[in-house]
Amino acid sequence: MWRDSGLPTDSFYEVRPECGDVPKTKFKIKRGKTLSQRSWHAAFNPEGYLDIAPTLRRIYRGGVHPSIRGEVWEFLLGCFDPKSTFDERDQVRQRRRVQYARWKEDCRAMDSLVGSGRVITAPIITEDGVPIKDPLVLLEAGTKEAASSNGYTESNDQVITDKKIIQWKLTLHQIGLDVLRTDRTLVFYEKQENLSKLWDILAVYAWIDQDVGYCQGMSDLCSPMIILLEDEADAFWCFECLMRRLRGNFRCTERSVGVETQLHSLASITQVLDPKLHQHIEALGGGDYLFAFRMFMVLFRREFSFGDSLNLWEMMWALEYDPDFFSIYEEQGGTGDKSEGSKGKVKSLRQFGKYERENMKNASKTVEAPLPISVFLVASVLKLKSAKILQEARGLDDVVKILNDITGHLDARKACSGAMKLHKKYLKKAPLLPKR
Repeated sequence: MWRDSGLPTDSFYEVRPECGDVPKTKFKIKRGKTLSQRSWHAAFNPEGYLDIAPTLRRIYRGGVHPSIRGEVWEFLLGCFDPKSTFDERDQVRQRRRVQYARWKEDCRAMDSLVGSGRVITAPIITEDGVPIKDPLVLLEAGTKEAASSNGYTESNDQVITDKKIIQWKLTLHQIGLDVLRTDRTLVFYEKQENLSKLWDILAVYAWIDQDVGYCQGMSDLCSPMIILLEDEADAFWCFECLMRRLRGNFRCTERSVGVETQLHSLASITQVLDPKLHQHIEALGGGDYLFAFRMFMVLFRREFSFGDSLNLWEMMWALEYDPDFFSIYEEQGGTGDKSEGSKGKVKSLRQFGKYERENMKNASKTVEAPLPISVFLVASVLKLKSAKILQEARGLDDVVKILNDITGHLDARKACSGAMKLHKKYLKKAPLLPKR
């Protein structure tokens, strides 16, 4: 299954011939380093219990082979408990597939474009709940016959008064616009069925998580799940578990955007570890660090090739791994942040990712909640470009340009290694806060 030692991971994600300017992968599949199908299956005992500790180390050292990436991610993201049997996981999977089917049917009852195999990119309703009768909208929904059967005439002619349904319907065309722009360099999305699968998942998620709904950037996070997991429901739950960690970034109020918390943390880290750079950025008017907004929202999807971004994600998740993810999510039900849960039974430290272990060891030193490793990843990028920013940046546009120039030149493993070093340095340098 290895073909050749050092096979580029992008060879598994075919790029359209006309898209020759996409970033090239730096991650290569290497025998003895990358988690292979054989090593992965050998990590399970006959009942199905997974020995997660050596698996985490292997992933951090060499990533995951694309052929097993989907099933490995389900564990890394907390979809399954490593201390469960094959039968128990099958039961969980079937229960979740049934639940997703119910949610999707609920959405289809509100708008029958869901599950129709099509993607809508024009508004279908006004903010007052009045269905839009524009011929172009009807045409996009399908033929006249399809439009009639899809609720755009007669049966759904009435004004909608439920504010939740109105808000959900208002997002559907925006989801469609984003879906058509997501990973368009990949041959995978030349198929309409794959586009509609991505649209359906995001539409269902927007309905069940109404506190967050749908925001730009979610399609970039969901797209790999569609590619890696054939079953739509399995892809949905993988995305849902990822959103448990990231939904705080997308939660907006009239006064703030959720990601501002991480931007503020980035500013604090830079101030402690590189005060000269922080002062320069502040002098340029960038003290809010909004230039790093995109890195947080889509987890470096723009800075790496498609294959390398997946490699970066799995290394991040291996470093941050917490064996309580599954039990926390199950206790919460529905959707919620990881931080909203509570620790389960005490487990051996070796079952946690390396980054998580460092946080646990230093928990007594601060009352602050542990920062996600993504904050230190962005900090490591700033450190990498610190000298250039100090020498050449005369405005925020220059900072953005310098950071954009890293696209295709970053190494995922070196980025994670740099983040770990900065994290350790920060824990030593940051002033200790008074205990509660």
